[in-house]
Amino acid sequence: MPNPLYDALFAPLSLRTSPLLILANGAQITGPQFHTTIARAANALRAAGVQAGDRVAVQIAKSPEALALYAASVSIGAVFLPLNPAYTPPEVGYFLNDATPRLFICDPAKADALAEVASQTTLKTLDAKGTGSFGADMAQADLQFTPQARRGADLAAILYTSGTTGRSKGAMLTQDNLLSNAQTLADLWRFTPQDVLLHALPIFHTHGLFVASNVSLLTGGQMIFLSGFDVEAVLGLLPQATALMGVPTFYTRLLEDARFDRALTAHIRLFVSGSAPLLADTHRQFQDRTGQSILERYGMTETNMNTSNPYDGERRAGTVGFPLPGVELRIVADGAEVPQGGVGGIEVRGPNVFAGYWQMPEKTREELRPDGWFITGDLGQVDADGYVQIVGRAKDLVISGGFNIYPIEVEMALDGHPDVLESAVIGLPHPDFGEAVFAVLVAQKGQSLNVAAVLASLSDRLARFKQPKAAVVLAELPRNTMGKVQKAALRASYAAWFQA
Repeated sequence: MPNPLYDALFAPLSLRTSPLLILANGAQITGPQFHTTIARAANALRAAGVQAGDRVAVQIAKSPEALALYAASVSIGAVFLPLNPAYTPPEVGYFLNDATPRLFICDPAKADALAEVASQTTLKTLDAKGTGSFGADMAQADLQFTPQARRGADLAAILYTSGTTGRSKGAMLTQDNLLSNAQTLADLWRFTPQDVLLHALPIFHTHGLFVASNVSLLTGGQMIFLSGFDVEAVLGLLPQATALMGVPTFYTRLLEDARFDRALTAHIRLFVSGSAPLLADTHRQFQDRTGQSILERYGMTETNMNTSNPYDGERRAGTVGFPLPGVELRIVADGAEVPQGGVGGIEVRGPNVFAGYWQMPEKTREELRPDGWFITGDLGQVDADGYVQIVGRAKDLVISGGFNIYPIEVEMALDGHPDVLESAVIGLPHPDFGEAVFAVLVAQKGQSLNVAAVLASLSDRLARFKQPKAAVVLAELPRNTMGKVQKAALRASYAAWFQA
């Protein structure tokens, strides 16, 4: 009986003889070995009472067993709910109360701290070495299992949004959502069984789990499966790989090391960046150093990937390329689609768009239109050549004295200063203007910043109303796990700056 996602990604592993996962220590896991781990995990889940449609929440370190848990959940028709290991017990408690999972699996070292918030579900443990109570269940589980029949419209996962403003929302992703996106990306990015993906991303997030892992599994390639990003490890393993998917921080850290050069990257056919904006300067530095161009794409929890720069053709710095095949994108302002080049809210529609927010029908109606268009909350524009540029989040738009100011325009001007490494622009309450533009700056390595001089350098580059009224210098910008700047935290920290 069919189970589309399992049939496409995991069933073929049982007949495969080549390595699937290559670990940091050089150990290899073949397809049949990994499929056996899936079978054990699936039977252990069923033994714990998990049935089709039940949620399985996990807060564990990245490991082959963690990836197998995702596969096992898919195989028995459960809904996989991965949680960031950095979440605190109160944060985990919110997710467990909201999603009501049948089973919660956490690291053994955190079991005592999480026991109270997990009191309404079954708690099991699993660590990066495969030990813990669930690891013991897997070791004793049967090797034979029959996948659960599922439809493409059935839920495969719930991923919670970062929740930087308001309640975190559980995005419901179907089998069709995940499979269609993997198929599109595999074709667009030319993945084949000969590819070796250097996988250093976390797997509690869309990028590492549903882009990197799914694409590699679908196409029969190998993954060098690292527990996280480490410059030394990545530099040592790059010659064995053909592709790397990362966040901008990966690339800035690699560029800081003189060993990262054209010779070291000669074997790589594709570098992909996402989850946070890639600075145009980083794009240019990378090209100068390696002779290759990073492929930047745009996606989000609710939609997986929406756009991509081309595999062949210009990968234009500062843009996220074109809508994926089968995905529609439009720019909307005041209820109408704007002319080309105009700025507005980005809306997307396609088989990648989620089924709605878990137990939030009103929020679903607000953001997912009846005709399938999803209001992303991002502001963007499409240039004359069709490239999409992300201007910022709608909630980050600064309205000062009645004028709309897009932070990315100001940030690009600030980042152009030779002493500025990067910047974040926010709006803060102001008694005269309603909001005032405020900049947070990070200096280039070894440089000290003269704030007044940096701001003065904008006088002939930006209209006066766009220029920051004040700025501060930090050692680094606050970011979440995937590298996104936490502007809500900056607004909270400096909220009273202009208040009398």
